Amino acid sequence: MPPSSRARPVVLTVAGSDSSCGAGAQADLKTFQAHGCYGLTSITCVVSEVPGRVEEIRAMPPRMVSSQTRLSLEAFPVAAAKTGMLFSATIVKAVAACLQHTKIPLVVDPVMVASSGDALLELPAISAYKTHLFPLATVVTPNLDELSLLVGYQVKNQREMRKAGIALSREFGCAFLVKGGHLRGDTAIDILVRGEECDEFASPFVRGVSTHGTGCTYSAAIAAGLAKGLGLRESVASAKRYVTAAISGTLRWGITQALDHAVEVRSRTR
Repeated sequence: MPPSSRARPVVLTVAGSDSSCGAGAQADLKTFQAHGCYGLTSITCVVSEVPGRVEEIRAMPPRMVSSQTRLSLEAFPVAAAKTGMLFSATIVKAVAACLQHTKIPLVVDPVMVASSGDALLELPAISAYKTHLFPLATVVTPNLDELSLLVGYQVKNQREMRKAGIALSREFGCAFLVKGGHLRGDTAIDILVRGEECDEFASPFVRGVSTHGTGCTYSAAIAAGLAKGLGLRESVASAKRYVTAAISGTLRWGITQALDHAVEVRSRTR
């Protein structure tokens, strides 16, 4: 049932549907619920995937994505929004058009590459993100692979993370949370960049875990914090604690150990 006027904060996720429910809109809804928020969804793609394997992506028509997003914003007191997998330039533009006149906090998770290495974004969408969506964002949350695509060179260490984050924050006028978990050191360090100001968020790197959906969960937790009225730094700190605990307490399913990671992705747009 939808929330009453006195109920929990409302958060909208514009994201893909993950059949394994470990990432995408399903992971976002779980995270919103855990943070005491009511979640809404605007589904951009239906993805047949399990951890380590993406089999097929079927994108929704941009008009349908716009309709879902617009109706949610009209009918509910949305306190914050986040975007996840948008897949195509036309979907990015459609989402930006719906959000451009709102004043709610917006977390943009630029989902480009799955943990398995499979592409989750058509290349023209990168330019659309930069032109249409990043200027609307409160914070953008790229991992190292996504950060490298955005700046056009391979980011290999914390110094380069900081440099890239500062350059992007200056260019687009929003904060960037550059995530360093893929560096695989003893400590997972993320850097929140706002202009020249940088804050680090560190936690012990959890070994022996095959992660799936951590970026979705992290960005959803930040959006939930913003919806509850927390500042950006406090929202990121809370989300970092939450996602670290989620990784430490991950569920393991034996079937995923035998999956072939080298699977062709078949993309179709209706």
